[in-house]
Amino acid sequence: MLPFMTFQSYAPDSPSREISEPPAPAAAQPQEQRPHQEDDDKSGVLDLLEKVGSILVPLGVTLYALLYMGYQGMYAVFGITPEQAGIDQSVLLGRLLGTILPLLILGAIVVGILISMGWLLNLITRGWVGRAAQRIRERPWIVAAVAAAWAGASYLGWMYFVTALDAADPTARVTVEASDVLVAAGLGMLAYVVPFRLLRRRSIGRAGLKVLVGALTGIGLGYILMIQMIYGAIAVLEKGESTALLDAVGFQTQWAKLQDSSGKPLYDSRWMMVLGEHEGGYAIYDCDKGQTFRKFSESTILTEVQMWAPDRETGFTCGGLAESG
Repeated sequence: MLPFMTFQSYAPDSPSREISEPPAPAAAQPQEQRPHQEDDDKSGVLDLLEKVGSILVPLGVTLYALLYMGYQGMYAVFGITPEQAGIDQSVLLGRLLGTILPLLILGAIVVGILISMGWLLNLITRGWVGRAAQRIRERPWIVAAVAAAWAGASYLGWMYFVTALDAADPTARVTVEASDVLVAAGLGMLAYVVPFRLLRRRSIGRAGLKVLVGALTGIGLGYILMIQMIYGAIAVLEKGESTALLDAVGFQTQWAKLQDSSGKPLYDSRWMMVLGEHEGGYAIYDCDKGQTFRKFSESTILTEVQMWAPDRETGFTCGGLAESG
């Protein structure tokens, strides 16, 4: 037999060398990782905007629709429609921006505070809060139950609105008790927990769940604002003084003294509140008599116009001249 032979790729006298793979260039690795990291950051920002928008957009749309209904109820207190006061859709949208934007600002502040508190609690508990929240998110029944309870609580605004309308005294304030909150949340659990659980089976269903929760939240807030707008209009009708909420939603309490086309004072130069103008006629509220009437703008001159209520004696109420007459 031939002896076992080995072959060497180097000379016998030279020292042995170990063959290893050439190291990758150090500069190449960060260049390959940076684009992926930037893509992850962009996808994370877009995902956050998508989640926030899926809730804020339906919330804003439903809130706008219900605030328009609030305008109708507010002017109905004076016996006219918003159109008779010159309030159309474009004017209404511009005025309601003064309401929606502060709500968004306050909402952003609340969300920021909640995120900061969650981060602080997670830091104090050494990550236990974050892990618990992640485990809760992975259980669809718990998420569906929370969303259903929130949707049920949104109906508190509608319940508040209906109760206020059924009250014998329209000026009496309606309060919401803890039992009402529990009843509304229980009804939401009973009605929505199973449908919301079924929606979470697919990604499109989860997106629809966010839209539904945002819309129901807007409905609840809209009904609360609606009844408060009606209460504010009743306060103007009775005392001639506006409220901060009416100012926020764009209700303009414009006061003036009237003259005819020749400059002769009308109505004993009493202060009148101009509700608006439409088709050549002013909608005017006579606070001293508690009456609303329309007057042609061509034959009427507004003097001493101001955007705040005139000075009255303490305890003044509208309709004093009508009672004395």
